[in-house]
Amino acid sequence: MLTTPSTPVNRTLFRLCAHLKCAYIFLMMQDYVKDLRATIESATPKLLEISDDDSARPVKTGNWCPRQIIGHLIDSAANNHRRFVTGQYQDDLVFAGYDGDQWVDAQQYKSADWKDLVSLWKAYNLHLSRVMEVAPQELRLQQRTRHNFDQIASRTVSADQPSTLDYLMEDYVVHLKHHLRQILGDV
Repeated sequence: MLTTPSTPVNRTLFRLCAHLKCAYIFLMMQDYVKDLRATIESATPKLLEISDDDSARPVKTGNWCPRQIIGHLIDSAANNHRRFVTGQYQDDLVFAGYDGDQWVDAQQYKSADWKDLVSLWKAYNLHLSRVMEVAPQELRLQQRTRHNFDQIASRTVSADQPSTLDYLMEDYVVHLKHHLRQILGDV
């Protein structure tokens, strides 16, 4: 834990550095929220350009088709929505995982309407960007020693390393972009 320096000049510098650190952290949070929103806005028209037939064809042999990938991203949004909200009020960041393949199969995304899937994906992610934005900074940045990001995050964090809700939010955006690249290439 940092202690406030004893001299007036050092106290002023300490407060300035603390303020700049908060501003830096705020800007970083704004970066991934802005990135999510920009990705949604740029990807949506590209996704809608994909024909209904092409949206049902696997991107590579043995892989999911675009409908299934977008369905998976909807499932990811639903699971992370709960995590982003409850994570603000828990002492830890331990959350239930889910089997992505099982969820995709159970909901039969391959036969779902393509435009409806894209519309739901867009709306849900715009909502999540708002959830991220309004989450209080002190709760997003609170270090938690108990988490299961070694099991649920796309960029895993060792269970013996502390982490934050902010990390999980940013990781969500990384995961979303990874899957969009499977469909669209560069995003």
